[in-house]
Amino acid sequence: MLKIGVLGAGHLGKIHLKCIRELRAYELVGFYDPNQETANKVEQEFGIKKFDSLHEIIDAVDVVDIVTPTVSHFDCASESLKKCKHVFIEKPIVTTPDEARELIKIAEEANVKVQVGHVERFNPAFLAAKNSINNPMFIETHRLAQFNPRGTDVPVILDLMIHDIDIVLSVVNSNVKKISASGVQIVSDTPDIANARIEFDNGCVANLTASRISLKNMRKSRFFQRDAYISVDFLTKEMEIVKMKDIDSEPDDPFAMVLNMGEGKGLKEITIEKPDVEANNAIMTELGSFADAIINNIAPSVTINDGYQALSVAYQILDKVNAKLS
Repeated sequence: MLKIGVLGAGHLGKIHLKCIRELRAYELVGFYDPNQETANKVEQEFGIKKFDSLHEIIDAVDVVDIVTPTVSHFDCASESLKKCKHVFIEKPIVTTPDEARELIKIAEEANVKVQVGHVERFNPAFLAAKNSINNPMFIETHRLAQFNPRGTDVPVILDLMIHDIDIVLSVVNSNVKKISASGVQIVSDTPDIANARIEFDNGCVANLTASRISLKNMRKSRFFQRDAYISVDFLTKEMEIVKMKDIDSEPDDPFAMVLNMGEGKGLKEITIEKPDVEANNAIMTELGSFADAIINNIAPSVTINDGYQALSVAYQILDKVNAKLS
């Protein structure tokens, strides 16, 4: 079993603690949180050992799970890596792309595994859809949330949109060519709503919208590719695939959907598939996948470079938004 310790015992940290206790690959050694009041409450609630210092818990484990505020990610991760501990680190990986590049160097020297917590990669709807997403040429994402003061210390791009940036980068096999973006500050000192257009070298275009001042919640992405459209609802955990295929003549089924392409261009039959989505706990699945990567010595599902790329694109979008707001 892999001895693991959790850094941070806030809302998300407690979820991680609950999930880790259910995973047989890990032995949960304890947790550390600098807030003594929080630490005491969590120790009593969970019956898990609290450590009194960051150094003490890092020395006691094989794997460090970092669920602290983003501003402390770099210090926690760099110290863990310098002691050759495997590291799971919540998104965004660190505060700035410069910190991410430095962390990559430290991780390479340590020769250990690092996984970034882009949890939507493990959303059951996306897991069910990703094998059907093949060379998309237009992607549209909407991530809208009702207002919650938690998270307003960072721009909506780093808080919400970064989820979709990572998903888009994971399915588009091409380099970013151009980024355009705009945003508005509504209730906080940083952008609360933003839209970005990412153009890739292969011609794919992704249009991303994120808002934390919506009247309703929405987390939906649509992927358009040759003869197919895939819709993924990350909130309801549903997906559907709309396909078109060439046919020689009208089908026997009177309810079949057929598109006449015009004189001499033939017919296309439209089919709608709604595959079964196997329910899961996405956080438990991602933590389990990290254990598999360590035990089997394979690349993590979301690498440190993936985390850096998502953060880098997010900052390019943020720079475009801030330029228009200044």
